[in-house]
Amino acid sequence: MSKPVDDVVSTVRTYIEAHRGAFLDDLAEWLRIPSVSAQPEHAADVARSADWLAAKLRDTGFPTCEIWPTAGAPAVFAEWPSEDPEAPTVLVYGHHDVQPAAREDGWDTDPFEPVIRGNRLHARGAADDKSQVFFHTLGVRAHLAATGRTAPSVHLKLLVEGEEESGSPHFRRLVEERAERLAADAVIVSDTGMWSEDTPTVCTGMRGLAECEIELFGPAQDIHSGSFGGAVPNPATAAARLVAALHDEHARVAVPGFYEGVTELTDRERELFAELPFDEETWLRTARSTATHGEAGHTTLERVWARPTAEVNGIGGGYQGPGSKTIIPSSALVKLSFRLVAGQDPDHVEKAVRAWAADQVPAGVRHEITFGPATRPCLTPLDHPALQSVVRAMGRAFEQPIRYTREGGSGPAADLQEVLGAPVLFLGISVPSDGWHAPNEKVELDLLMKGVETAAHLWGDLAENWREPH
Repeated sequence: MSKPVDDVVSTVRTYIEAHRGAFLDDLAEWLRIPSVSAQPEHAADVARSADWLAAKLRDTGFPTCEIWPTAGAPAVFAEWPSEDPEAPTVLVYGHHDVQPAAREDGWDTDPFEPVIRGNRLHARGAADDKSQVFFHTLGVRAHLAATGRTAPSVHLKLLVEGEEESGSPHFRRLVEERAERLAADAVIVSDTGMWSEDTPTVCTGMRGLAECEIELFGPAQDIHSGSFGGAVPNPATAAARLVAALHDEHARVAVPGFYEGVTELTDRERELFAELPFDEETWLRTARSTATHGEAGHTTLERVWARPTAEVNGIGGGYQGPGSKTIIPSSALVKLSFRLVAGQDPDHVEKAVRAWAADQVPAGVRHEITFGPATRPCLTPLDHPALQSVVRAMGRAFEQPIRYTREGGSGPAADLQEVLGAPVLFLGISVPSDGWHAPNEKVELDLLMKGVETAAHLWGDLAENWREPH
């Protein structure tokens, strides 16, 4: 017979408090490893970080812990089957590599020597992403202590990659090659955050990304604007017209077919976004901007979380030096990026942009367009039972209503959703002030313990309230 809810919550908190010191000591030891994937001189440190985590997961109780090599940095895989063969299978994703950091960047202390000041732990990786990976080790042990189990309520798997801070160049191939081992009913991404310390939230989706570079070529070389100006096409002018044609007067993307398949916000989602304590003036200061702008008919949060976009990331052509140089340049360049939302297909978007660009370029200007690898969007509906398990688990930990957000950026979570065919759920406790990628990165220790609590409650809730065919 299971314990009453209050008893389970109390047992979890008592267990966590008793093991908090040892947990933080272990975390600090991991944070001392400078696992900077972007810098070749730290390749051995990234490998050492993977070895350290695998050993700690074995100590936690995971019977299977493996280092998975890639063409770049290694990933860590761990698995702990439930004693219930019908239990759902859950895959937790995170990463063990970190951004570059040096004292001269503006750190108050050595970025790889963790320091606790007040109730904050400062170190590179403290929030992004080692603490949010590591809270699952104490969380699963608290889950066992509170339930009397010897194995988790769910079939629990972890995949912790080593190249996220370098763009995850080998991640999709790894997931495709190991798809059978990684098969899961749901994916939990613990590389994310909350709205604020006072407003715990769960993220329901991320936008995708498509990027392209358009080169425009006119004369075979720069030519005199007096002798030829007004009589031959100018590729820099063509680039300007191309950019000007990207949006209509309502700031909607004017590429025909661009919005095909877009999953529109529901009225309930818009209501939930509106409930968040969003201050537009504060947000503008963070954005270093003086006015908002975007697609008509949508709020700022809707624009950055749930609407597709087209942005000019760079434009250039012709003479850029001091003074004047009266030429018609031989070439020009435009760099564009498109944030995609649920329902959009990156392949379709690429075809639409190619056709649109071809229509915009005048006769006498040749163009070449190059797309990079795309990232697909991911979105989990509000009523998905696994998402509701995350919300309930967070609610038990935080003892207040849990609100909903989305993420405007993009990440490798969509690869897991697409390859594994599993819904992606986000469980993170980081807050905006944690300073991801910045000097003096930190994690709030009380929130970190709430992440541990949430993980401790989540596995039982999923097992009790959700069953999916394997």
